[in-house]
Amino acid sequence: MWWYAARRILQTIPVILGSTLLIYALVFLRPGDPIRAIFGDKPVSDSVIEQVRAQYNFDEPFLMQWLLFLKGAITLDFGQSFTGRDVSDLVADAFPVTIKLALMALVIEAVLGIVAGTIAGLRKGKLFDSTMLVTSLLVIAVPIFVFGFVMQLIFGVKLGWFPPTVGGNTSFYNLLLPAIVLALVSFAYIVRLTRTSVAANLTADHVRTARAKGLSEGVVVRRHVLRNSLIPTVTFLGADLGALMAGAIVTEGIFNIPGIGNLAFNAIKRGETPTIVSVVTIMVLVYVLTSLIVDLLYAWLDPRIRYA
Repeated sequence: MWWYAARRILQTIPVILGSTLLIYALVFLRPGDPIRAIFGDKPVSDSVIEQVRAQYNFDEPFLMQWLLFLKGAITLDFGQSFTGRDVSDLVADAFPVTIKLALMALVIEAVLGIVAGTIAGLRKGKLFDSTMLVTSLLVIAVPIFVFGFVMQLIFGVKLGWFPPTVGGNTSFYNLLLPAIVLALVSFAYIVRLTRTSVAANLTADHVRTARAKGLSEGVVVRRHVLRNSLIPTVTFLGADLGALMAGAIVTEGIFNIPGIGNLAFNAIKRGETPTIVSVVTIMVLVYVLTSLIVDLLYAWLDPRIRYA
């Protein structure tokens, strides 16, 4: 298993190099001059413009800019933002907020989605199953920002159960409503995945054999149905953590959360290449790490799976 984990970690190197190169190319090809955009309509001499351009390595060729970023990233020096603060400090302030929001959303969607999907699969064709199918389809069809604004209006403004915006207070209570909004779409997919997998495993040969041995229905469901049914759900959850962090841009914007999504959005508007690439690099690392953990969980969920 250790050799398998080491090989997977080595495979992340070309993934990180390729993703940072791609993001660098997209930002480099972006129209406009980000340095002149910093000063806006203020009169600035060309010498000052060139000095600032050299400060951010914008006077270097594209590949040299990318290599200089990689050189700094190895020592966790991601350069400076246009506000003068170190990018590593900005990321250190924003990342804990987003990972907290994403983990809260992950727990909400996993617990509620697996419970609802399991009950729906065990009661296939009945009222609860039909209700879950219709509800999940509705959640998937409606854009997430619509749910965000509606829930903010109802639960934040009208009922006053939650603060409408988060601001600088990123406590568990203040992040609960944004986490529910962020978890909604993935919750719908988990319900459908778990429901389909449970319904399929109920008619499998090993489940019929377990019932023939006289095991109770609860033991059959826990040991032989639910455990096998969770493999596709765990795969989805592992990949979803990275998607939740990327998708948090919309939710963080609606609820004014000072997380990594807001940081990336503002950096894209200003054309801050070091900040954008740093955020993307961290998201890639999170995505690869969670994928590795999911792969290692497979053997626990299904002992038939072995690492090559």
